[in-house]
Amino acid sequence: MDRAAIVHDNFLRRVAAGDLPAGNAPGAALPPELAVSIYRSGCLTRALDRTSRAMQAAGQGFYTIGSSGHEGMASVAAALRPTDMAFLHYRDAAFQIQRASQVASQTITWDMLLSFACSSEDPISGGRHKVLGSKALNIPPQTSTIASHLPKAVGAAYSVGLARRIRPEHQLLPDDAIVMCSFGDASANHSTAQGAINTACWTAFQKVPLPLLFVCEDNGIGISTKTPDGWIAASFAHRPGLRYFHCDGLNIFETFRVAAEAADFVRTRRKPAFLHIRTVRLYGHAGADVPTTYLAKSEVEADEANDPLLHSVRLLADAGALTPDEALAIYESTNRRVERVAQEAVTRPRLETAEEVMDSIIPPRREHTPTNGVPDDVRSAVFGADLKSADQPQIMSRLINFALTDLMLDHPEIVMMGEDIGRKGGVYGVTQKLTQRFGRARMIDTLLDEQSILGLALGMAQNGLLPIPEIQFLAYLHNAEDQLRGEGATLPFFSNGQYTNPMILRIAGLGYQKGFGGHFHNDNSVAVLRDIPGLILACPSNGPNAVRLLRECVRLAREEQRLVVFLEPIALYGMRDLHETGDGGSLGTYPATGERIGFGEVTTTGAGEDLAIISFANGAYLSHQARRTLEAEGISARVIDLNWLSPLPERAMLAAAEGCRHVLIVDETRASGGIADALMTIFTEQDRENRPLARISARDSFIPTGPAYAATMPSAEQIITAARTLVGDAK
Repeated sequence: MDRAAIVHDNFLRRVAAGDLPAGNAPGAALPPELAVSIYRSGCLTRALDRTSRAMQAAGQGFYTIGSSGHEGMASVAAALRPTDMAFLHYRDAAFQIQRASQVASQTITWDMLLSFACSSEDPISGGRHKVLGSKALNIPPQTSTIASHLPKAVGAAYSVGLARRIRPEHQLLPDDAIVMCSFGDASANHSTAQGAINTACWTAFQKVPLPLLFVCEDNGIGISTKTPDGWIAASFAHRPGLRYFHCDGLNIFETFRVAAEAADFVRTRRKPAFLHIRTVRLYGHAGADVPTTYLAKSEVEADEANDPLLHSVRLLADAGALTPDEALAIYESTNRRVERVAQEAVTRPRLETAEEVMDSIIPPRREHTPTNGVPDDVRSAVFGADLKSADQPQIMSRLINFALTDLMLDHPEIVMMGEDIGRKGGVYGVTQKLTQRFGRARMIDTLLDEQSILGLALGMAQNGLLPIPEIQFLAYLHNAEDQLRGEGATLPFFSNGQYTNPMILRIAGLGYQKGFGGHFHNDNSVAVLRDIPGLILACPSNGPNAVRLLRECVRLAREEQRLVVFLEPIALYGMRDLHETGDGGSLGTYPATGERIGFGEVTTTGAGEDLAIISFANGAYLSHQARRTLEAEGISARVIDLNWLSPLPERAMLAAAEGCRHVLIVDETRASGGIADALMTIFTEQDRENRPLARISARDSFIPTGPAYAATMPSAEQIITAARTLVGDAK
């Protein structure tokens, strides 16, 4: 017999014999009717776990990480409100089941069985994954990435207080809401969890409202690795800015009482708390896991003897709420009902085509209030003397600053966050004066933790705010890329478009900085961003286009709920000249309000028919330099600036290259995994004219500091040489 069958048989035998485990008496805080409801949730959790294993064995189900042993989480749900957003540990079926009893018209048994069956009718993911989650229950779906949901829980909690002041159009959480996130004792050791909890403490220590309840479900083991006895309490009981609560999750009465106390503390004090719940893990980690292969049989049996449902039967009897016979009848009838419903659930349709699977990668558009602009007197007051400067040629960084000012004026729900963006105005001055213009509530200087910066943005976006986070350098993104891949991009995918986290992530990056910083401040790889389904990546090559692109990025996030990255080329921030010193060829004036570069549009300079040079960012800048020399030599050329790096603007690019006899791709990213790979493929597969084609890419190298800063990347001279060869060979 497997462990699930053993636990089931033990329950039937011990309840019938009155052989119930000893423990503390029930308290008075839990009304009898609610206690019985919590027990019912535990019985349903157990029945669903057993049924999921039967479904998998029959080839009708596809997920068996169960919640047995963690039934006490139903008491936590009972202590919270359905309007409190909950980011759940994957063992928290009992929480979701109990919350369903708090909201009208829920069919939780049917819904969860559809999820086990990966049916396309699953109301949360549409059959894409077995996830806990429900729009009606205010539970965004989570994947199994360890602890990655904690940073955005911090962001969602932070947004509650901020939304009181800003009142975003699509606010979801009420003013008195708290946010709850749960995780296992093993996950508590993950750097992501540690960073999120540290961020919460750091924030609360400064008396900033943060109504967040961390719930650590401590069953003492992570798959096969044990958590040292006392480790969780020793680690979290005395954190500054974090109130610690502890309860025995085997006792639904005690758990409800302590969870209610913790929730009341968070709700009234607007401060974070840590609820440490003792649990047990039954059945092992997942269906294929056999715990007796790495644990002594006596240890496994000791946990099984502490079955939370057995404790609940005793407690309910002691409280006079339910007799053991009545409790056993509920357990058995629940099993029968789940088996009956499962027989129907496995017949429901499943996803079949790639199109069906991918349908929710791109979130749906949402209704939004049109922006009618800002009165001239208000705009003048905010810009001050800078308003006159906008009519004069400016460097890129200054034009981006003007654009951010106008966007924050137009959209009060925009909030920016990042390291040094406020008082300092950013490392390169791009966000100067924005704190004076809009206040510290909308210009948040964060601690040095990229995961927390992105988590803050993701969580705030789920409460209707429009975040514009900043990562100081592209190389720093790798510390936190999973927040984009595993959380941001997957949220609409795993919620069938019901949950989204639209935002515009600004990153300073790419190469060509003269002698500054080396690899960690110059990074010319964007492969990690282009590999994320649904993510949009924009990259300007000059100041005016940076403004136009940034406006479109904000529109995409605000109206189409897209996850957008705006990559700003550091080397072009302060660039003034193009060909000779003092020519001012890289300066530009501020585009008129409303001017945008539409999503998927390219920018073409020149109309030459000998050569189309396709590039972006610094490569486009160098290509413009090369074009003048080539034109003087009789090679007529045009420069096609891509603007959008993911997805690539295939149609617009091919259309812009029509009529040219040769195509040269200039890519400042590395040869392996760079942009040129995809561009060469597009022309090879789709170019009806079959034109001669060549590319220049950066070498597969990191970037050094000092005079060799650009040695591994394309230069204007290399572009000229490659163009001469391409056109000459073809002739």
